[in-house]
Amino acid sequence: MPLTVIGAGVGRTGTYSLKLAINQIGLGPCHHMEEVLHNMPVQVPLWEAAASDQADWSRIYSGYKSAVDWPTACFFRELASEFPTAKFVLTLRDPERWADSFSATIYKLLAGKDEAPEEMQAWLKMASDVIAKTGFPLGLDRDELIRGFNSHNDAVKGAIPADRLLVFEVKEGWLPLCDFLNVPVPDMDFPRTNHREEFWDRVNGNI
Repeated sequence: MPLTVIGAGVGRTGTYSLKLAINQIGLGPCHHMEEVLHNMPVQVPLWEAAASDQADWSRIYSGYKSAVDWPTACFFRELASEFPTAKFVLTLRDPERWADSFSATIYKLLAGKDEAPEEMQAWLKMASDVIAKTGFPLGLDRDELIRGFNSHNDAVKGAIPADRLLVFEVKEGWLPLCDFLNVPVPDMDFPRTNHREEFWDRVNGNI
């Protein structure tokens, strides 16, 4: 099945909340890095191939109707072409707060990848490769991370036509998202999840 919603925002911009929201409005199952963690033997080699410009998108997204977070966010240009009717959601947050959150979670995890258990090594290498390809190689300082974050977001806005793109902060809640996707607003709170402690709980549950 073709993807109908694609998240172009990088990790730590509310992508897990967006995943839950997309599932709740009936546009899932939604792919997220968590799905890679849960199915590493299949997903990791597919994403390694994608990072080497040999993507098999039909296999990567088999069974999914939508996708957010890394690794997806790295490939917004390719996916815009592969799924020409899909709508894109660019999740944003304050760049300085993003840099601090990213440094304390994803970047910290990748920096210590050599000390991780063997069963996590392939996933961590793939994640590191994809995140570097997005513009965040290991070793950047805070100012460089902020510049990379802004550059990625500007690139998405420049590549995706305005009628296919929603620039969105999860604190805005249901209305802009549901209006953009032409679905009713659910009678429930918008998901708020994956603070830093939850991130480490989620990762450590797979180690």
